[in-house]
Amino acid sequence: MSPLDIDFVRNQFPAFSEPSLQGQAFFENAGGSYTCGQVIDRLTRFYTQRKVQPYAPYEASRLAGEEMDEARRRMAALLGVATEELSFGPSTTQNTYVLARAFGQWMQPGEAIVVTNQDHEANSGPWRRLADQGIELREWKINPATGHLNPEDLEPLLDESVRLVCFPHCSNVVGEINPVTEITAMAHAAGAFVCVDGVSFAPHGFPDVGELGPDIYLFSAYKTFGPHQGLMVIRKALGDLLPNQGHYFNAGEPGKRFTPAGPDHAQVAACAGMADYFDALCDHHGGPAEGATARAAYVNGLVRQHESRLLQPLLDAVAARNDLRLIGPARAEQRAPTVALALGRPAEPVAAALAEHGIMAGGGDFYAVRALEAMGVDPAQGVLRLSFTHYTTQAEIDQLLNALDRVL
Repeated sequence: MSPLDIDFVRNQFPAFSEPSLQGQAFFENAGGSYTCGQVIDRLTRFYTQRKVQPYAPYEASRLAGEEMDEARRRMAALLGVATEELSFGPSTTQNTYVLARAFGQWMQPGEAIVVTNQDHEANSGPWRRLADQGIELREWKINPATGHLNPEDLEPLLDESVRLVCFPHCSNVVGEINPVTEITAMAHAAGAFVCVDGVSFAPHGFPDVGELGPDIYLFSAYKTFGPHQGLMVIRKALGDLLPNQGHYFNAGEPGKRFTPAGPDHAQVAACAGMADYFDALCDHHGGPAEGATARAAYVNGLVRQHESRLLQPLLDAVAARNDLRLIGPARAEQRAPTVALALGRPAEPVAAALAEHGIMAGGGDFYAVRALEAMGVDPAQGVLRLSFTHYTTQAEIDQLLNALDRVL
């Protein structure tokens, strides 16, 4: 596999040509990525040429509907699932709330859901609230020293009353990549369904959900170079069981059963730009000519190789310091490039100091309050989070390391 052509990559993102952003290195990608030009072009075209009610017989409306359908079809193929198994919603948080409502209607008091304390609150809070309806909540706890989520600790929580196991593909502060296939197999063997929060993983490679095996997979397009939409895979076997959350007359349409609000037509259509972008990367680097998941896997490999090469020096630099605590693994192959540092003091002023050196980063709890508390980190102080993705350059990593030395 050839190295990622970083110049080609950055040419796909208008932000890197924006004068107001010059000299600023973006290290808060876990909070939201820059948007690729393919998405911006589709969004602009929709708002200028297609901004009418879709699916009517006149030309502008017909094209609007076709572009929305294209986005759903192409993103589902990229994720390795059937088109009818993919839904769009206003955000992953909203999608999870709708799912929790559906499970709350389907489950009986005394039945159980397993959640973790490694999650962003959006994939934990909605499930925990089902305890008010008599659903039993069982918490799969992280290692307080490392933040690691050990699959062996899940097994004692599983029995015939568990209906759902919820966990992140990787945490937005721990960063460690959890073994989705292994965990899913354990849950399925116990008769439980699986919900995976992929928000912090998907920016580093769209997963083949069909191969991984979970019943639900969620992520946010605004963190995967796209518009502000939540993408939600619900495999058919589970979707057919859960009660309809949409209008009663849409009960027979899988793409509408779990999105009760009307869709943002333009943003749904623009999501096809994410597939355009991955296609451009695949073709430019000589990847497979056919097969959406195979092409995505090839691009994922390019991305992973580039990100790991940049990540390891950052991990080495912070692990060598005695004035901070690195949260999560110190090896790049075990984690996403989302690096949280507990400083023993408030993190937001440190992020502000980094900004004076051209480093855009964040400080806070990042809605991972339970995880921080479990690891003995005061959420009021929070962590300094340094996160990047494949459009980051070696020069920006060097800029970050120099700035960290000066500020810390």
